[in-house]
Amino acid sequence: MKSSEEKAVSGMSAGRSAMRMGPAELVQAAAMARRFYLEGKSKIQIAEEFGVSRFKVARVLETALERDLVRIEIRVPAELDAERSDALRARYGLRHAVVVESPAEADESPDPENLGEVAADLLGELVTEGDVLGLAWGRSTIHMAAALDRLPPCTVVQLTGVYDAGTAERGSVEAVRRAAQVSGGDAHPIYAPMLLPDAATAAALRHQTGIARAFEYFDKVTVACVSIGSWEAGISTVHDMITEEERSHYATLGVAAEMSAHLFDAEGRRVGRDLGERCITVKADQLRRIPEVVAIAGGQRKAAAIDAVLRSGLVTSLVTDTAAADSLLMAGAAPRPALNRADPDE
Repeated sequence: MKSSEEKAVSGMSAGRSAMRMGPAELVQAAAMARRFYLEGKSKIQIAEEFGVSRFKVARVLETALERDLVRIEIRVPAELDAERSDALRARYGLRHAVVVESPAEADESPDPENLGEVAADLLGELVTEGDVLGLAWGRSTIHMAAALDRLPPCTVVQLTGVYDAGTAERGSVEAVRRAAQVSGGDAHPIYAPMLLPDAATAAALRHQTGIARAFEYFDKVTVACVSIGSWEAGISTVHDMITEEERSHYATLGVAAEMSAHLFDAEGRRVGRDLGERCITVKADQLRRIPEVVAIAGGQRKAAAIDAVLRSGLVTSLVTDTAAADSLLMAGAAPRPALNRADPDE
């Protein structure tokens, strides 16, 4: 039930909305709007200051909007697409989704460097003091690390081996060092290839002191940053590292995406699990237990792969571009929300 004052104000609001505001009303409306929108005062505080009811304050603020005395703008940097970001977050149940404007050459060059720059800013928000930050191999994570300029004190651990041990200085190892340098925390790199010739060699490497020390941190990681690859040459690390015969074998299993040396079909189910025995990488179950897993991937060529990985439940947040986002938002049936963190194989 409305009070008599509420009813009176409500009736006046409808009747006076078409009336011309006098100078005293204009000045009062501007003052109240300044208190409310710029100074953060409540309607009750404003009512007390001006000696009126809070209902009148509400009516005056409403009138100020109607008469264009107050203009409310929601502005984000030009390179960020807030509408697509929110739509993507809702579709996949993500904790965070940030969509960046695609450069003109996005179709030819997946994961443009500006994704890494935005991801670096996002990590600056997500990482808190005492966290353990995990970085997996990927061009986008390397770009992200290079763009870092702020991180709270945290431990940084490498989650996968490198694409080529000979390029460690320009890849994952350097990314881990860079992040640790920015944060002032300890670094735990992995000086080993991501993929080994056989399971026995991989097992032996996992027991080496430095690598074993890094592996001990995998269950302590609180924020992880990963890349996503499509199953095609030049866009998937694993695809480029195995033989043609092996590629054909995994293709028959329906592989559509790769993340941290784990393979996924279009529904987000893991395939080719035997490959993991030859890899130096964090386990999928360990990724699933990490509270915040941020994937960085963009470009229309990667859209299907991004969709597959998001369906896996391993990722909680995504940094992508408009080219990939448009494809993802036009996809078919709504996938499993990422925040369920459920394994589609179960």
